[in-house]
Amino acid sequence: MTKIAAKLKQLPSNPGVYFYKNSGGEIIYVGKAANLRNRVRQYFQKSRSPDPKTDALVAEIADLEWVSVETEMDALFLEAELIRRYMPRYNILLRDDRSSIYVRIDYDAYHPTLTFTHRPLDDKARYFGPYFNANEVKKALRYLRRIFPYSTHNGIIPKRACLQYHLGLCPGLEENKTSLADYRLNLRKLIQYIQGERVPLIGQIEKDMKRAAKNKDFEAAAKLRNQIYALKAIAKQIVFSDKEFLDLSRDRALSMLSEILGLDKVPYRVEGYDISHMQGSDNVASMVVFTNGIPYKTAYRKFKMHLPGNNDFGHMEEALRRRLSQTNQKAWGLPDMFLIDGGRGQLSAALKARDAAGVRRPMIALAKREEEIVVERRKSLVNISPAALIKYNAITRQSDDYLIILLPRRSDAVKLLQRVRDESHRFAVSYHSVLKMKRQTASQLDEIVGVGPATRRKLLRAFGSNAAISAATPAQLAKVVGSAKARLIIDNLEPSA
Repeated sequence: MTKIAAKLKQLPSNPGVYFYKNSGGEIIYVGKAANLRNRVRQYFQKSRSPDPKTDALVAEIADLEWVSVETEMDALFLEAELIRRYMPRYNILLRDDRSSIYVRIDYDAYHPTLTFTHRPLDDKARYFGPYFNANEVKKALRYLRRIFPYSTHNGIIPKRACLQYHLGLCPGLEENKTSLADYRLNLRKLIQYIQGERVPLIGQIEKDMKRAAKNKDFEAAAKLRNQIYALKAIAKQIVFSDKEFLDLSRDRALSMLSEILGLDKVPYRVEGYDISHMQGSDNVASMVVFTNGIPYKTAYRKFKMHLPGNNDFGHMEEALRRRLSQTNQKAWGLPDMFLIDGGRGQLSAALKARDAAGVRRPMIALAKREEEIVVERRKSLVNISPAALIKYNAITRQSDDYLIILLPRRSDAVKLLQRVRDESHRFAVSYHSVLKMKRQTASQLDEIVGVGPATRRKLLRAFGSNAAISAATPAQLAKVVGSAKARLIIDNLEPSA
Protein backbone atom coordinates (compact mmCIF):
# COMPACT_ATOMS: atom_id res chain seq x y z
CA MET A 1 0.00 0.00 0.00
CA THR A 2 3.06 2.26 0.05
CA LYS A 3 2.52 2.98 -3.65
CA ILE A 4 -1.14 3.83 -3.04
CA ALA A 5 -0.29 6.05 -0.07
CA ALA A 6 2.18 8.04 -2.18
CA LYS A 7 -0.38 8.58 -4.93
CA LEU A 8 -3.09 9.61 -2.46
CA LYS A 9 -0.87 12.55 -1.49
CA GLN A 10 -0.63 13.65 -5.15
CA LEU A 11 -4.40 13.73 -5.81
CA PRO A 12 -5.70 17.15 -6.91
CA SER A 13 -8.88 18.77 -5.62
CA ASN A 14 -10.30 19.07 -9.15
CA PRO A 15 -13.26 17.15 -10.60
CA GLY A 16 -12.18 14.06 -12.49
CA VAL A 17 -12.30 10.33 -13.14
CA TYR A 18 -10.24 7.79 -11.20
CA PHE A 19 -9.15 4.23 -12.09
CA TYR A 20 -8.45 1.41 -9.66
CA LYS A 21 -6.21 -1.43 -10.89
CA ASN A 22 -5.33 -4.85 -9.54
CA SER A 23 -1.84 -6.34 -9.29
CA GLY A 24 -2.01 -7.45 -12.94
CA GLY A 25 -2.62 -3.89 -14.14
CA GLU A 26 -6.28 -4.59 -15.05
CA ILE A 27 -8.72 -1.70 -14.53
CA ILE A 28 -11.23 -3.08 -12.04
CA TYR A 29 -13.19 0.09 -11.23
CA VAL A 30 -13.80 3.52 -12.79
CA GLY A 31 -15.40 6.30 -10.76
CA LYS A 32 -16.02 10.04 -10.96
CA ALA A 33 -15.60 12.71 -8.34
CA ALA A 34 -16.36 16.38 -7.82
CA ASN A 35 -13.18 16.47 -5.72
CA LEU A 36 -10.72 13.71 -6.57
CA ARG A 37 -8.69 14.16 -3.42
CA ASN A 38 -11.63 13.78 -1.05
CA ARG A 39 -13.49 11.04 -2.93
CA VAL A 40 -10.60 8.67 -3.56
CA ARG A 41 -9.26 8.97 -0.03
CA GLN A 42 -12.66 7.93 1.36
CA TYR A 43 -12.12 4.38 0.08
CA PHE A 44 -9.04 3.94 2.27
CA GLN A 45 -10.28 5.58 5.47
CA LYS A 46 -10.70 3.28 8.47
CA SER A 47 -13.81 5.23 9.50
CA ARG A 48 -15.59 4.30 6.25
CA SER A 49 -18.85 2.43 6.77
CA PRO A 50 -18.29 -1.29 6.13
CA ASP A 51 -19.71 -2.72 2.92
CA PRO A 52 -18.79 -6.23 1.63
CA LYS A 53 -18.55 -5.28 -2.06
CA THR A 54 -16.54 -2.12 -1.43
CA ASP A 55 -14.30 -4.01 1.00
CA ALA A 56 -13.62 -6.62 -1.69
CA LEU A 57 -12.77 -3.86 -4.17
CA VAL A 58 -10.36 -2.08 -1.79
CA ALA A 59 -8.64 -5.37 -0.94
CA GLU A 60 -7.85 -5.89 -4.63
CA ILE A 61 -6.60 -2.37 -5.41
CA ALA A 62 -2.89 -2.36 -6.19
CA ASP A 63 -2.63 0.93 -8.10
CA LEU A 64 -4.68 4.01 -8.98
CA GLU A 65 -4.64 6.68 -11.66
CA TRP A 66 -6.85 9.63 -12.47
CA VAL A 67 -7.79 12.19 -15.10
CA SER A 68 -8.60 15.76 -14.05
CA VAL A 69 -11.33 17.59 -15.98
CA GLU A 70 -12.86 21.05 -15.80
CA THR A 71 -16.33 20.34 -14.38
CA GLU A 72 -18.38 17.69 -12.63
CA MET A 73 -20.35 17.06 -15.81
CA ASP A 74 -17.14 16.39 -17.72
CA ALA A 75 -16.42 13.72 -15.14
CA LEU A 76 -19.94 12.29 -15.43
CA PHE A 77 -19.84 11.78 -19.19
CA LEU A 78 -16.20 10.70 -19.29
CA GLU A 79 -16.88 8.08 -16.62
CA ALA A 80 -19.77 6.69 -18.72
CA GLU A 81 -17.59 6.37 -21.82
CA LEU A 82 -14.70 4.71 -19.98
CA ILE A 83 -17.03 2.19 -18.31
CA ARG A 84 -18.40 1.31 -21.76
CA ARG A 85 -14.83 0.86 -22.99
CA TYR A 86 -13.30 -1.15 -20.16
CA MET A 87 -16.37 -2.82 -18.54
CA PRO A 88 -14.56 -3.03 -15.15
CA ARG A 89 -15.67 -5.93 -12.99
CA TYR A 90 -16.55 -3.90 -9.92
CA ASN A 91 -18.56 -1.34 -11.86
CA ILE A 92 -20.82 -4.22 -12.89
CA LEU A 93 -20.97 -5.57 -9.32
CA LEU A 94 -21.53 -2.23 -7.58
CA ARG A 95 -23.82 -0.55 -10.09
CA ASP A 96 -27.58 -0.45 -9.71
CA ASP A 97 -28.87 -1.03 -13.27
CA ARG A 98 -31.84 1.20 -12.61
CA SER A 99 -29.53 4.22 -12.28
CA SER A 100 -28.21 4.07 -15.86
CA ILE A 101 -30.24 6.19 -18.24
CA TYR A 102 -30.53 7.21 -21.90
CA VAL A 103 -31.65 10.55 -23.30
CA ARG A 104 -34.24 9.92 -26.04
CA ILE A 105 -35.05 12.53 -28.72
CA ASP A 106 -37.57 11.48 -31.39
CA TYR A 107 -36.31 14.17 -33.73
CA ASP A 108 -38.21 12.96 -36.84
CA ALA A 109 -41.61 12.72 -35.11
CA TYR A 110 -44.46 15.08 -35.97
CA HIS A 111 -44.22 16.42 -32.40
CA PRO A 112 -40.59 15.79 -31.29
CA THR A 113 -40.03 15.27 -27.57
CA LEU A 114 -37.12 14.73 -25.20
CA THR A 115 -37.58 12.00 -22.61
CA PHE A 116 -35.49 9.65 -20.47
CA THR A 117 -35.52 5.87 -20.61
CA HIS A 118 -33.64 2.92 -19.15
CA ARG A 119 -34.03 0.77 -22.28
CA PRO A 120 -33.52 2.11 -25.82
CA LEU A 121 -35.81 0.70 -28.50
CA ASP A 122 -35.42 0.25 -32.24
CA ASP A 123 -37.95 3.02 -32.92
CA LYS A 124 -35.90 5.44 -35.06
CA ALA A 125 -35.53 7.92 -32.19
CA ARG A 126 -32.06 9.22 -31.31
CA TYR A 127 -30.59 7.87 -28.07
CA PHE A 128 -27.66 9.28 -26.09
CA GLY A 129 -26.09 7.21 -23.32
CA PRO A 130 -26.09 5.16 -21.27
CA TYR A 131 -25.22 7.52 -18.46
CA PHE A 132 -24.69 6.17 -14.98
CA ASN A 133 -26.07 9.00 -12.87
CA ALA A 134 -29.68 9.75 -13.76
CA ASN A 135 -30.05 12.68 -11.37
CA GLU A 136 -27.02 14.52 -12.76
CA VAL A 137 -28.10 14.00 -16.39
CA LYS A 138 -31.61 15.26 -15.66
CA LYS A 139 -30.16 18.27 -13.87
CA ALA A 140 -27.99 19.07 -16.88
CA LEU A 141 -30.96 18.87 -19.25
CA ARG A 142 -32.97 21.16 -16.98
CA TYR A 143 -30.28 23.81 -17.37
CA LEU A 144 -30.15 23.35 -21.13
CA ARG A 145 -33.94 23.50 -21.47
CA ARG A 146 -33.80 27.17 -20.48
CA ILE A 147 -31.64 27.83 -23.55
CA PHE A 148 -33.08 25.27 -25.98
CA PRO A 149 -36.75 24.72 -25.04
CA TYR A 150 -38.04 21.21 -25.76
CA SER A 151 -41.31 19.35 -25.38
CA THR A 152 -41.80 16.46 -22.95
CA HIS A 153 -45.39 15.66 -24.00
CA ASN A 154 -44.80 11.98 -24.64
CA GLY A 155 -48.10 10.35 -25.65
CA ILE A 156 -51.01 12.74 -25.18
CA ILE A 157 -50.38 16.18 -26.70
CA PRO A 158 -52.31 19.02 -25.00
CA LYS A 159 -54.78 21.05 -27.03
CA ARG A 160 -53.44 24.38 -25.77
CA ALA A 161 -50.04 25.78 -24.85
CA CYS A 162 -48.87 24.22 -21.58
CA LEU A 163 -47.51 25.87 -18.45
CA GLN A 164 -43.95 24.96 -19.53
CA TYR A 165 -44.43 27.12 -22.65
CA HIS A 166 -45.38 30.14 -20.53
CA LEU A 167 -42.25 29.50 -18.45
CA GLY A 168 -40.14 29.55 -21.62
CA LEU A 169 -39.28 25.83 -21.44
CA CYS A 170 -41.50 24.38 -24.20
CA PRO A 171 -41.74 25.43 -27.89
CA GLY A 172 -45.57 25.55 -27.88
CA LEU A 173 -46.13 23.46 -30.99
CA GLU A 174 -49.70 22.84 -29.76
CA GLU A 175 -50.72 26.37 -30.73
CA ASN A 176 -48.08 26.93 -33.44
CA LYS A 177 -46.13 29.25 -31.17
CA THR A 178 -43.00 27.81 -32.86
CA SER A 179 -42.83 26.26 -36.30
CA LEU A 180 -41.75 22.62 -36.56
CA ALA A 181 -38.73 23.68 -38.68
CA ASP A 182 -37.56 26.19 -36.05
CA TYR A 183 -38.11 23.68 -33.25
CA ARG A 184 -36.02 21.03 -35.04
CA LEU A 185 -33.27 23.61 -35.59
CA ASN A 186 -33.37 24.22 -31.84
CA LEU A 187 -33.15 20.46 -31.16
CA ARG A 188 -30.14 20.19 -33.49
CA LYS A 189 -28.35 22.78 -31.37
CA LEU A 190 -29.24 20.88 -28.21
CA ILE A 191 -27.92 17.64 -29.74
CA GLN A 192 -24.72 19.43 -30.74
CA TYR A 193 -24.23 20.48 -27.13
CA ILE A 194 -24.89 16.97 -25.82
CA GLN A 195 -22.41 15.52 -28.29
CA GLY A 196 -19.63 17.83 -27.17
CA GLU A 197 -19.73 20.63 -29.74
CA ARG A 198 -20.17 23.49 -27.29
CA VAL A 199 -17.41 25.68 -28.71
CA PRO A 200 -18.32 25.38 -32.44
CA LEU A 201 -22.01 25.77 -31.51
CA ILE A 202 -21.34 29.11 -29.83
CA GLY A 203 -19.31 30.16 -32.88
CA GLN A 204 -22.18 29.27 -35.23
CA ILE A 205 -24.74 31.15 -33.13
CA GLU A 206 -22.46 34.21 -33.14
CA LYS A 207 -22.35 34.08 -36.96
CA ASP A 208 -26.15 33.80 -37.10
CA MET A 209 -26.48 36.75 -34.72
CA LYS A 210 -24.23 38.95 -36.85
CA ARG A 211 -26.13 37.91 -39.99
CA ALA A 212 -29.46 38.78 -38.35
CA ALA A 213 -28.13 42.17 -37.20
CA LYS A 214 -26.80 42.90 -40.69
CA ASN A 215 -30.26 42.14 -42.10
CA LYS A 216 -31.74 44.47 -39.42
CA ASP A 217 -33.65 41.62 -37.82
CA PHE A 218 -32.81 42.94 -34.38
CA GLU A 219 -35.34 40.80 -32.50
CA ALA A 220 -33.79 37.58 -33.82
CA ALA A 221 -30.29 38.95 -33.16
CA ALA A 222 -31.23 39.72 -29.55
CA LYS A 223 -32.54 36.16 -29.01
CA LEU A 224 -29.32 34.70 -30.41
CA ARG A 225 -27.25 37.06 -28.24
CA ASN A 226 -29.14 35.85 -25.17
CA GLN A 227 -28.49 32.23 -26.18
CA ILE A 228 -24.76 32.94 -26.38
CA TYR A 229 -24.72 34.59 -22.94
CA ALA A 230 -26.67 31.68 -21.46
CA LEU A 231 -24.38 29.08 -23.05
CA LYS A 232 -21.28 30.80 -21.76
CA ALA A 233 -22.80 31.06 -18.30
CA ILE A 234 -23.89 27.43 -18.18
CA ALA A 235 -20.43 26.33 -19.27
CA LYS A 236 -19.16 27.51 -15.90
CA GLN A 237 -21.49 25.02 -14.21
CA ILE A 238 -21.96 22.10 -16.61
CA VAL A 239 -20.05 21.13 -19.76
CA PHE A 240 -20.85 18.06 -21.84
CA SER A 241 -17.72 18.10 -23.97
CA ASP A 242 -15.45 15.58 -22.23
CA LYS A 243 -13.16 15.44 -25.26
CA GLU A 244 -12.19 19.10 -24.84
CA PHE A 245 -10.39 18.51 -21.56
CA LEU A 246 -9.16 14.90 -21.53
CA ASP A 247 -5.41 14.81 -21.03
CA LEU A 248 -3.94 12.51 -23.68
CA SER A 249 -0.91 11.67 -21.59
CA ARG A 250 -3.18 10.09 -18.96
CA ASP A 251 -4.96 7.75 -21.39
CA ARG A 252 -3.01 4.52 -20.97
CA ALA A 253 -4.70 2.82 -23.90
CA LEU A 254 -3.55 5.46 -26.38
CA SER A 255 -0.10 5.62 -24.82
CA MET A 256 0.28 1.84 -24.93
CA LEU A 257 -0.86 1.70 -28.55
CA SER A 258 1.54 4.47 -29.52
CA GLU A 259 4.41 2.73 -27.75
CA ILE A 260 3.80 -0.69 -29.35
CA LEU A 261 3.34 0.68 -32.86
CA GLY A 262 6.27 3.08 -32.52
CA LEU A 263 4.20 6.09 -33.57
CA ASP A 264 5.75 9.55 -33.57
CA LYS A 265 2.91 10.88 -31.41
CA VAL A 266 -0.10 9.63 -29.50
CA PRO A 267 -2.98 9.19 -32.02
CA TYR A 268 -5.33 12.02 -31.12
CA ARG A 269 -7.86 11.14 -33.85
CA VAL A 270 -8.54 7.50 -34.76
CA GLU A 271 -10.96 6.56 -37.54
CA GLY A 272 -12.59 3.12 -37.66
CA TYR A 273 -14.13 1.49 -40.77
CA ASP A 274 -16.49 -1.44 -41.31
CA ILE A 275 -18.67 -2.91 -44.08
CA SER A 276 -22.22 -4.21 -43.69
CA HIS A 277 -24.51 -6.00 -46.17
CA MET A 278 -26.84 -8.96 -46.50
CA GLN A 279 -25.93 -11.41 -49.25
CA GLY A 280 -24.54 -8.59 -51.36
CA SER A 281 -27.53 -6.23 -51.06
CA ASP A 282 -27.80 -2.83 -49.35
CA ASN A 283 -24.00 -2.59 -49.12
CA VAL A 284 -22.79 0.19 -46.82
CA ALA A 285 -19.59 1.31 -45.10
CA SER A 286 -19.18 3.24 -41.87
CA MET A 287 -16.56 5.68 -40.65
CA VAL A 288 -16.48 6.44 -36.92
CA VAL A 289 -14.17 8.92 -35.24
CA PHE A 290 -12.62 8.78 -31.78
CA THR A 291 -10.74 11.80 -30.45
CA ASN A 292 -8.67 11.33 -27.28
CA GLY A 293 -10.18 7.84 -27.07
CA ILE A 294 -13.74 9.26 -26.91
CA PRO A 295 -16.41 8.91 -29.66
CA TYR A 296 -16.85 12.11 -31.67
CA LYS A 297 -20.25 11.26 -33.14
CA THR A 298 -20.83 14.41 -35.16
CA ALA A 299 -17.78 13.46 -37.28
CA TYR A 300 -19.17 10.00 -38.14
CA ARG A 301 -19.82 9.38 -41.84
CA LYS A 302 -21.55 6.63 -43.81
CA PHE A 303 -21.18 5.49 -47.40
CA LYS A 304 -23.69 3.72 -49.61
CA MET A 305 -21.58 1.48 -51.80
CA HIS A 306 -21.53 1.91 -55.58
CA LEU A 307 -19.82 -1.43 -56.17
CA PRO A 308 -22.49 -4.18 -56.34
CA GLY A 309 -22.37 -7.71 -54.96
CA ASN A 310 -20.74 -9.45 -52.00
CA ASN A 311 -17.21 -8.05 -52.12
CA ASP A 312 -15.89 -6.96 -48.71
CA PHE A 313 -12.42 -6.17 -50.02
CA GLY A 314 -13.72 -4.12 -52.92
CA HIS A 315 -16.15 -2.26 -50.69
CA MET A 316 -13.44 -1.44 -48.15
CA GLU A 317 -11.25 -0.06 -50.94
CA GLU A 318 -14.15 2.02 -52.26
CA ALA A 319 -14.97 3.39 -48.80
CA LEU A 320 -11.36 4.52 -48.19
CA ARG A 321 -11.02 5.87 -51.72
CA ARG A 322 -14.11 8.04 -51.28
CA ARG A 323 -13.13 9.09 -47.77
CA LEU A 324 -9.66 10.13 -48.99
CA SER A 325 -10.86 12.14 -51.97
CA GLN A 326 -9.38 15.63 -52.08
CA THR A 327 -12.79 17.12 -51.25
CA ASN A 328 -13.25 15.02 -48.12
CA GLN A 329 -9.66 15.46 -46.98
CA LYS A 330 -10.18 19.20 -47.13
CA ALA A 331 -13.57 19.06 -45.38
CA TRP A 332 -12.82 16.43 -42.71
CA GLY A 333 -9.04 16.56 -42.32
CA LEU A 334 -7.03 13.37 -41.76
CA PRO A 335 -6.80 11.04 -38.76
CA ASP A 336 -3.64 10.16 -36.89
CA MET A 337 -4.44 6.47 -37.43
CA PHE A 338 -6.88 4.28 -39.37
CA LEU A 339 -8.39 1.13 -37.84
CA ILE A 340 -9.92 -1.39 -40.26
CA ASP A 341 -12.40 -4.01 -39.09
CA GLY A 342 -11.15 -7.28 -40.55
CA GLY A 343 -8.02 -9.18 -41.39
CA ARG A 344 -5.34 -9.14 -44.04
CA GLY A 345 -7.68 -8.84 -47.02
CA GLN A 346 -9.57 -5.83 -45.69
CA LEU A 347 -6.34 -4.14 -44.57
CA SER A 348 -4.69 -4.72 -47.95
CA ALA A 349 -7.68 -3.18 -49.78
CA ALA A 350 -7.71 -0.16 -47.49
CA LEU A 351 -3.95 0.35 -47.87
CA LYS A 352 -4.35 0.27 -51.64
CA ALA A 353 -6.84 3.16 -51.47
CA ARG A 354 -4.71 5.09 -48.97
CA ASP A 355 -1.57 4.80 -51.07
CA ALA A 356 -3.44 5.74 -54.27
CA ALA A 357 -4.57 8.93 -52.54
CA GLY A 358 -0.97 9.74 -51.56
CA VAL A 359 -1.84 9.82 -47.85
CA ARG A 360 0.78 8.89 -45.26
CA ARG A 361 -0.99 7.88 -42.06
CA PRO A 362 -0.60 4.66 -40.00
CA MET A 363 -3.19 1.98 -40.76
CA ILE A 364 -3.84 -1.27 -38.88
CA ALA A 365 -6.65 -3.84 -38.69
CA LEU A 366 -8.32 -5.73 -35.86
CA ALA A 367 -9.45 -9.28 -36.69
CA LYS A 368 -12.54 -10.33 -34.71
CA ARG A 369 -11.89 -13.98 -33.92
CA GLU A 370 -8.82 -13.67 -31.71
CA GLU A 371 -8.71 -9.86 -31.51
CA GLU A 372 -5.45 -9.90 -33.45
CA ILE A 373 -3.84 -6.62 -34.46
CA VAL A 374 -2.83 -6.96 -38.11
CA VAL A 375 0.03 -4.82 -39.43
CA GLU A 376 1.30 -4.78 -43.02
CA ARG A 377 5.05 -4.72 -42.50
CA ARG A 378 6.09 -2.44 -45.34
CA LYS A 379 3.12 -0.13 -45.90
CA SER A 380 1.44 0.44 -42.54
CA LEU A 381 3.83 3.27 -41.56
CA VAL A 382 4.38 1.89 -38.08
CA ASN A 383 7.65 1.02 -36.40
CA ILE A 384 6.91 -1.90 -34.08
CA SER A 385 8.85 -1.75 -30.81
CA PRO A 386 10.21 -5.19 -29.76
CA ALA A 387 10.79 -3.85 -26.25
CA ALA A 388 7.16 -2.72 -25.97
CA LEU A 389 5.94 -6.12 -27.21
CA ILE A 390 7.88 -7.81 -24.40
CA LYS A 391 6.76 -5.21 -21.86
CA TYR A 392 3.07 -5.77 -22.63
CA ASN A 393 3.29 -9.59 -22.96
CA ALA A 394 2.44 -9.62 -26.66
CA ILE A 395 2.56 -12.77 -28.76
CA THR A 396 3.54 -12.25 -32.40
CA ARG A 397 3.74 -14.22 -35.58
CA GLN A 398 4.82 -12.98 -38.97
CA SER A 399 5.03 -13.71 -42.65
CA ASP A 400 6.85 -11.88 -45.43
CA ASP A 401 4.09 -9.26 -45.62
CA TYR A 402 2.25 -9.17 -42.29
CA LEU A 403 2.88 -9.05 -38.57
CA ILE A 404 0.14 -10.36 -36.27
CA ILE A 405 0.17 -9.01 -32.70
CA LEU A 406 -1.86 -10.73 -30.00
CA LEU A 407 -2.05 -8.69 -26.78
CA PRO A 408 -3.72 -9.90 -23.57
CA ARG A 409 -7.46 -9.36 -24.00
CA ARG A 410 -7.69 -7.32 -20.82
CA SER A 411 -5.04 -4.85 -21.94
CA ASP A 412 -6.09 -1.22 -22.26
CA ALA A 413 -5.00 -0.98 -25.90
CA VAL A 414 -7.11 -3.97 -26.96
CA LYS A 415 -10.16 -2.62 -25.17
CA LEU A 416 -9.82 0.74 -26.93
CA LEU A 417 -9.44 -0.92 -30.34
CA GLN A 418 -12.43 -3.15 -29.59
CA ARG A 419 -14.47 -0.07 -28.67
CA VAL A 420 -13.62 1.66 -31.97
CA ARG A 421 -14.20 -1.55 -33.97
CA ASP A 422 -17.52 -2.33 -32.26
CA GLU A 423 -18.74 1.24 -32.74
CA SER A 424 -17.89 1.14 -36.47
CA HIS A 425 -19.73 -2.18 -36.72
CA ARG A 426 -22.79 -0.81 -34.88
CA PHE A 427 -22.91 2.29 -37.08
CA ALA A 428 -22.58 0.25 -40.29
CA VAL A 429 -25.28 -2.23 -39.26
CA SER A 430 -27.57 0.66 -38.25
CA TYR A 431 -27.26 2.29 -41.69
CA HIS A 432 -27.65 -1.07 -43.45
CA SER A 433 -30.85 -1.70 -41.47
CA VAL A 434 -32.25 1.69 -42.51
CA LEU A 435 -31.64 0.95 -46.20
CA LYS A 436 -33.03 -2.55 -45.85
CA MET A 437 -36.17 -1.23 -44.14
CA LYS A 438 -36.68 1.41 -46.82
CA ARG A 439 -36.41 -1.23 -49.53
CA GLN A 440 -38.77 -3.61 -47.77
CA THR A 441 -41.35 -0.95 -47.01
CA ALA A 442 -41.31 0.51 -50.52
CA SER A 443 -44.91 0.11 -51.65
CA GLN A 444 -47.32 0.71 -54.47
CA LEU A 445 -47.86 4.19 -52.99
CA ASP A 446 -44.41 5.18 -54.25
CA GLU A 447 -45.55 4.57 -57.83
CA ILE A 448 -48.75 6.64 -57.70
CA VAL A 449 -48.39 9.99 -59.46
CA GLY A 450 -49.82 12.68 -57.20
CA VAL A 451 -49.04 10.91 -53.92
CA GLY A 452 -45.89 12.47 -52.55
CA PRO A 453 -43.75 11.91 -49.43
CA ALA A 454 -45.91 14.16 -47.23
CA THR A 455 -49.08 12.24 -48.15
CA ARG A 456 -47.36 8.89 -47.58
CA ARG A 457 -46.21 10.03 -44.13
CA LYS A 458 -49.77 11.09 -43.23
CA LEU A 459 -51.12 7.72 -44.31
CA LEU A 460 -48.47 5.75 -42.42
CA ARG A 461 -49.06 7.79 -39.26
CA ALA A 462 -52.80 7.17 -39.52
CA PHE A 463 -52.80 3.47 -40.50
CA GLY A 464 -49.41 2.19 -39.31
CA SER A 465 -48.45 0.03 -42.31
CA ASN A 466 -48.77 -0.30 -46.08
CA ALA A 467 -50.99 -3.36 -45.67
CA ALA A 468 -53.42 -1.39 -43.48
CA ILE A 469 -53.52 1.42 -46.06
CA SER A 470 -54.34 -1.08 -48.80
CA ALA A 471 -57.15 -2.52 -46.67
CA ALA A 472 -58.64 0.88 -45.74
CA THR A 473 -62.04 1.98 -47.07
CA PRO A 474 -62.46 5.09 -49.25
CA ALA A 475 -64.12 6.87 -46.31
CA GLN A 476 -61.21 6.07 -43.97
CA LEU A 477 -58.67 7.30 -46.53
CA ALA A 478 -60.69 10.45 -47.22
CA LYS A 479 -60.55 11.43 -43.53
CA VAL A 480 -56.77 11.54 -43.77
CA VAL A 481 -55.98 12.86 -47.27
CA GLY A 482 -59.30 14.11 -48.69
CA SER A 483 -61.72 12.49 -51.08
CA ALA A 484 -59.81 13.29 -54.31
CA LYS A 485 -56.56 11.65 -53.21
CA ALA A 486 -58.47 8.82 -51.55
CA ARG A 487 -60.09 7.98 -54.92
CA LEU A 488 -56.68 8.24 -56.64
CA ILE A 489 -55.18 5.78 -54.14
CA ILE A 490 -58.11 3.34 -54.37
CA ASP A 491 -57.90 3.33 -58.18
CA ASN A 492 -54.16 2.57 -58.20
CA LEU A 493 -53.72 0.21 -55.26
CA GLU A 494 -54.06 -3.51 -55.61
CA PRO A 495 -55.89 -5.16 -52.68
CA SER A 496 -53.49 -6.60 -50.10
CA ALA A 497 -53.19 -10.38 -50.04
